[in-house]
Amino acid sequence: MSRLLLITLLTCLACAPLLAHDVSGNWEFNVDTAAGSGSPSFVFTQNGEKITGTYSGLFGKADVTGTVKGDQIDFSFKFDYSGQSGVAHYSGTIESDKKMKGKVEFGELGEGTWTATKQ
Repeated sequence: MSRLLLITLLTCLACAPLLAHDVSGNWEFNVDTAAGSGSPSFVFTQNGEKITGTYSGLFGKADVTGTVKGDQIDFSFKFDYSGQSGVAHYSGTIESDKKMKGKVEFGELGEGTWTATKQ
């Protein structure tokens, strides 16, 4: 019985990388906050759990860094807007190869929710 359990466990561990999501590519976001909404674009490159990329939107253009762990994504970028500097921090869930959603924090400028679709 313990041998069967060990084989099952090893098989599951070997298959785990196959279940990982790859978010590399172009994404269109819809962001909703108390101050309004926006539609920024992100381009991600994923290498293992690490993601890098670019943001284009209301805050201009910025370099993005973050991680993907299982179905969870977490990334951020620095911004300067109307005389205020801060960090935009996005966290969320990857729902499929083309959909994800989550929450965003803009420091003192507020917070909101987001959805994204891969192009």
